[in-house]
Amino acid sequence: MPRSDWTPHRRDDGELLGWIHPAGDEWVAVDVLGRRVGAPADWLDAEAALEEHGIAWLADPWMLDGEDDRPLRVRLLEVTPDEDGVPGRIVVKIDDFGDMTRPATAQFVLAWPIPDRLRPPRHDDPDPRTISR
Repeated sequence: MPRSDWTPHRRDDGELLGWIHPAGDEWVAVDVLGRRVGAPADWLDAEAALEEHGIAWLADPWMLDGEDDRPLRVRLLEVTPDEDGVPGRIVVKIDDFGDMTRPATAQFVLAWPIPDRLRPPRHDDPDPRTISR
């Protein structure tokens, strides 16, 4: 658990969706990447926010800035939050588009919680299937 006052929230099947922690008289929902999910609310609304947010987005493509002259399209391989004073990490790899015949792609280890340079794709990001310099 990232902090002692954070309470894990899991799906019915036991999969971790995130944590809920106090914020004054209200509660804040935090997803597995360490991002706030919604505004501070009562406990049940914080739980509902995590349930609605889910974890399916972990399988989506992401963009990693700062490793090349243009953003790299990547996929999440591992998300390990901070625990008991041990720093967590996020491991991503360059998207291989599911091609199992390709050689292994480069991997990058990032700090947890999610750094600003790892982000969802934007409409103006380069097409990763196009090679240009």
